[in-house]
Amino acid sequence: MRLRVFVEPQRGATYDQILAFAREAEALGFDGFFRSDHYLTTDDSPGWPGQTDSWTTLAGLARETSRVRLGTLVTAATFRLPGPLAVAVAQVDHMSGGRVELGLGAGWHTAEHRAFGIPFPAVGERFDRLEEQLAILTGLWATPQGTTFTFAGRHYDLRANPAQARPLQQPRPPIIVGGGGRPRTPRLAARFADEFNIAFCPLEESQSAFDRVRSACRSARRDPATLRLSVALTVCCGATQAEVIRRAEAMGRAIDELAEEGVAGRPEEVIDALAARAAAGAEIAYLQFLDLADLDHLRLVAAEVLPHLGRVGTVP
Repeated sequence: MRLRVFVEPQRGATYDQILAFAREAEALGFDGFFRSDHYLTTDDSPGWPGQTDSWTTLAGLARETSRVRLGTLVTAATFRLPGPLAVAVAQVDHMSGGRVELGLGAGWHTAEHRAFGIPFPAVGERFDRLEEQLAILTGLWATPQGTTFTFAGRHYDLRANPAQARPLQQPRPPIIVGGGGRPRTPRLAARFADEFNIAFCPLEESQSAFDRVRSACRSARRDPATLRLSVALTVCCGATQAEVIRRAEAMGRAIDELAEEGVAGRPEEVIDALAARAAAGAEIAYLQFLDLADLDHLRLVAAEVLPHLGRVGTVP
């Protein structure tokens, strides 16, 4: 199992704090560093010192890291038009030396859209837009050089796009689609994605989501083994139980909740929880660290959990 670091800067973080966490994650041997795509906090955290933009952040990190994979979990389709997004992702992929991955979702945070004046259509339309965006992104990046790309959809209309914004990775950066929606999310993942992700849910729910997306792959005549499966889990690890409690209190979360929908406890308990997720099919775990000031938390997981990856499986 690959372990990736996942952060939520909308809870309150400067670019320098994000950079420090990313550099430490890279130095410690984590496989990736991913961030949310939010402009407004999604819980009761204060959100100070203010907002940061996901792709602006990733562009900076692309030039200030060298090995770690970089991406969003996930970019909101409501925030950006698909043509300019294809250009931005391709550019950051070049800036990183080919280390970018694009998570893309329909968008969900109502208050965030209202606060920033972003149109927020009904859920059906948001999924329609997501499907068209996925078709446009994959279509643009697959267009043969010297030809143009045209797309006539209900929500987006591209005419003779020269498709010159080519990512460094070929045929394209990996695309991540995820969520608990049924049945549309599995169908979109089976059609467009390189990875399916399920976030912040109990083990049984993640198993069911994996089963649905495997079934969708078979219905689409795609080998389910060609679609990576991953989970996103809040992590709360401590060398002692007292340290676990202290970190949970700092997050404002109950330990029982964290243990059910994430991974919580001493290192051996975290390893066992990840082993269960791997047994359910997860090849990658995105560990959500909520306190970017707590670098010791990151170091503890790297020292006591990362070396035991052989116990929870490997990804080819």
